[in-house]
Amino acid sequence: MRGRATMILLPAVCLLCAASWAATLGGLGDLVLGPREFKGVTNFSTFLLDRTTGMLFMGARDAILALDTNNLQQPVKKIVWDVPERKRQSCVTKGKTEVDCNNYIRLLQFLGDGRIYVCGTYAFDPQCAFLELSTFTLERAQDGGVRMETGKGKCPFEPSQHYTAVMADGTLYTAATSNFLGTLFDISRATGPEQGRIRTEQSINWLNDPEFVSSAFIQQSAESNPTGDDDKIYFFFTEVAKEYDLYTKVKVPRVARVCKSDVGGMKTLQRRWTTFLKAQLVCEDKPSGQRYNVLTDVFTTQQTPGDPSSTHFYGLFTSQWEREELSAVCVFSLSDINKVLNGPFKELKKTSENWINPEPVPTPRPGQCLNDALKAEGFETSLKLPDKVLTFVRDHPLMENSVSAAPLLVRKGITYTKLAVTQAERKGAVLHLGTDRGELHRVAVVDQNTTLLQEIPLFPSQEPINNILLHQGRALVGSPLYLARVSAEGCGLYPSCEVCARARGLGCEWNTKEEVCKETTAEPGSGDIVDEALRKCVIGEGRCSPSIREMRVSLGLRLLLPCVQLSPRPCSWEHPPDRHTRQHHSSLEMVVSEKSLGKYVCTCQEGGPSVRDPTPCRRAEYQLTLEDPTAGGAVAVAGNRHVVAVYILLFFLGLVLGMCLLYFLTHRHSRPCQGHHLPDNSVSSEKGRELLGSSATPQSPSSATLLSEGFTLTEKTQRDGDHHHHVVHAAQQPG
Repeated sequence: MRGRATMILLPAVCLLCAASWAATLGGLGDLVLGPREFKGVTNFSTFLLDRTTGMLFMGARDAILALDTNNLQQPVKKIVWDVPERKRQSCVTKGKTEVDCNNYIRLLQFLGDGRIYVCGTYAFDPQCAFLELSTFTLERAQDGGVRMETGKGKCPFEPSQHYTAVMADGTLYTAATSNFLGTLFDISRATGPEQGRIRTEQSINWLNDPEFVSSAFIQQSAESNPTGDDDKIYFFFTEVAKEYDLYTKVKVPRVARVCKSDVGGMKTLQRRWTTFLKAQLVCEDKPSGQRYNVLTDVFTTQQTPGDPSSTHFYGLFTSQWEREELSAVCVFSLSDINKVLNGPFKELKKTSENWINPEPVPTPRPGQCLNDALKAEGFETSLKLPDKVLTFVRDHPLMENSVSAAPLLVRKGITYTKLAVTQAERKGAVLHLGTDRGELHRVAVVDQNTTLLQEIPLFPSQEPINNILLHQGRALVGSPLYLARVSAEGCGLYPSCEVCARARGLGCEWNTKEEVCKETTAEPGSGDIVDEALRKCVIGEGRCSPSIREMRVSLGLRLLLPCVQLSPRPCSWEHPPDRHTRQHHSSLEMVVSEKSLGKYVCTCQEGGPSVRDPTPCRRAEYQLTLEDPTAGGAVAVAGNRHVVAVYILLFFLGLVLGMCLLYFLTHRHSRPCQGHHLPDNSVSSEKGRELLGSSATPQSPSSATLLSEGFTLTEKTQRDGDHHHHVVHAAQQPG
């Protein structure tokens, strides 16, 4: 009888799971493709989009896939490019794992002649091949095998190694490891005529254990280039700082620049860059002194398309010193970077305990790109530069000044892995952030205020997002196993009055008659425009004037009261005098006692008229009262009958998930059941100096479910290493 009941329940359970996942993405017209559609191909790491046709090429383990993003229902095209078994075994005997001894496709770049340049790790012996777009096949050699050429210096040896590459006028520029052990690093011109293939000097002054992140080709336009300045390639990475003589290895984020016409020196710096300069990037909240020193991703965008001077780089940072998860976003302008690269050089040489006097800077200025003025002086090529200029730039690659910015966004308790940016029609920008748990977050940045709009679970498993491409109002979001296509632009993305109100600064307004979020040209009134827009919704509360959440609690209960922070500035709590409280980021942990009953108010500092003039914003308010002593129990109850329904719902969800697990264990070959991921509201923060010029962008992402909508109460295990106890977490709707 029990077995028959199980057989009846299982189909219903899986239907519920499928319906749940469809509900997560269905309202947005979104699609998610996974291992079934990809014919078992996994470990996607590289995306390349043909913006003319909408074809997306995906580099994976031992394969390259192609699919039409305009019609994802069409079958996926597939090319297998694997490693011969003998070579795989040779790789394993050298101490590498069997999993790593495959061919992981890490580079896909258009060549401009109807082909794609494809490079893979090829069992720790990087190789490159040519993909014919017309036939979607790899070019063949005379023996019938794949026509290959060495990929050393073009592609990493190891699947997980940090790496970046960019194509500039048909020539490939890369930043990668250049040996099997992964101990040598090069920024190089990797293709083109042999005499033009140059790289960095093997010196820790140039590169010291770098982790490469991103690269960008900035091409000068004839109209905005009266001096005939050369085109430039910028590289972003994190390295160990040589300028800080400390016991601990201090990591610093860098930007480096080389010039397209550089061909190296005649005697000094032969086949080496003569224009390699680098500067430190500083992402720091000066009032608190918090600095974010590890760069993890960069998104390049132009405020005015076709105008390179309007280029901005949005950097995603974390901190070497923080034990908890932490992510920050800072934006740097190209003009600020060039200003620092044209400034004083840093002197790294030391004699005993004293810094020596800096060397005089020779002329022409070391590290500068060729322009009309230099050519008129007889320096038509870098081969004609004097030795004293080349020697100076060899010994002084680092600049004295740093490129600084205040964070636009800081979030604790969350790890962001990928970033893309869209510019709003009127002002401000929207940050699209991928997490290590397969979620896509959307954040609005207007002036100095940052507002969390949405947290969207995209993938059924907690896969880290490693690719975000924006195309025709959609975002293509990828992980090692999945691809999601979601809507990315317009006020129609925000499905409720509350979410639409948070996007008021982006030019969105809730239409009460049609119950949709629409673009508006009406100028908002003075004051907090998001706060005013929220007051018009049914909830009747603003961003900085939340309604009081009444909680009925029992003595001895441990609570975590959340407060969603919208600025890097600190949050503070007003509460009854009680020593059994502890602040976790912006949320408050406390133990209920007779003295701790009463009102709890969280106030955060947000952006004011200037960076140093923050304004207080009340983010959360709770009223704790003692429940009926005869009721007993150790669970706090919100002053709201709906909580009972929540617990019942959680019980049945647990039952459903348990049945899904049972079904998965008995049918391992079938797809796992899918479910919602609860949004992480542990702590949010945001803010920045003014948005260093907004931007129009070549990429952007998506939409969907709002953050936690009402007021719920869920038990949660505190992950803090110092506390291994259960706490009750009151989830709160963010502003």
